[in-house]
Amino acid sequence: MNGIESGLPIENIPENFKAGFIAIVGKPNVGKSTLMNALVGEKLSIVSHKASTTRNRIFGILSGENYQLVYSDTPGLIKPAYELQKTMMHFVDTALEDADIILAVTDCLKPGTDPELLEVISASALPKVLVINKIDKSTQEEIEQKISDWKAVLPDAEILAVSAKEKFNLDGLMALVLEKTPLSPPYYPMDQITEQSERFVAAEMIREQVFANTEKEVPYSTAVLVDSFKDTDELLRISAILYVERNSQKAIILGHQGSTIKKIATRARMEMEKFFDKKVFLETFVKVEEDWKREKRKLKRFGYSSS
Repeated sequence: MNGIESGLPIENIPENFKAGFIAIVGKPNVGKSTLMNALVGEKLSIVSHKASTTRNRIFGILSGENYQLVYSDTPGLIKPAYELQKTMMHFVDTALEDADIILAVTDCLKPGTDPELLEVISASALPKVLVINKIDKSTQEEIEQKISDWKAVLPDAEILAVSAKEKFNLDGLMALVLEKTPLSPPYYPMDQITEQSERFVAAEMIREQVFANTEKEVPYSTAVLVDSFKDTDELLRISAILYVERNSQKAIILGHQGSTIKKIATRARMEMEKFFDKKVFLETFVKVEEDWKREKRKLKRFGYSSS
């Protein structure tokens, strides 16, 4: 666990202070990232309608007068087929090992339960909250049926129906999480909202726009490396390289006369300026790095090390 010293003097921490690590797990595209962003109140995890957008373990830290909740957004549960996916599942395992509470996320869009999710959470003795997300896209009958299906296979878990997108019932979810959070001093300074570096946040904002502006295998074959991040009083100067696996993918990301990479960079820069609250100068380059998803050495270079 990568805890650091609290920013609060130890004598100022209330006796009833609670702090804990909450692992958010579930299948791809059930809304885990949207849920964590909504709970923390900051956009820390990138969001896409495409599945398997999250590749790392993303921390979101929410601190209040008497609590600190450290959420971990994790990659969607899959059966890994190559090294990148194995690393992604390692991040899930690490989040579960560190956790005090499991938030297992599913949705109402398919009937029944998720066998893979059930297998993962049933193996743990930790307190569990089963979150049924996307109820804004479901009927009351579908929601009630989903709750009944999960109660039958997970009788000891708390079950709550929410809409992360519409922020419905999130207060109820937070109250339930706080109830299960152990007494502990905070793990992080009270004004810290994530453990990720600024370079990482910037790279993820670029990658989000790759997902938004390209199709098929291209976003899944793209890694972003911020190789320069210079912060001045007036301006952030950021240089980033987008790595793909083939020349054909490079051509798609560049687009006709550079139109696609220009759109990616412009929209990413706008997101950065909102997040960092500062003007941003962003330059982007596209390079080919063959089979980067399948080689551990290259994965480590791009920040996907499982060690």
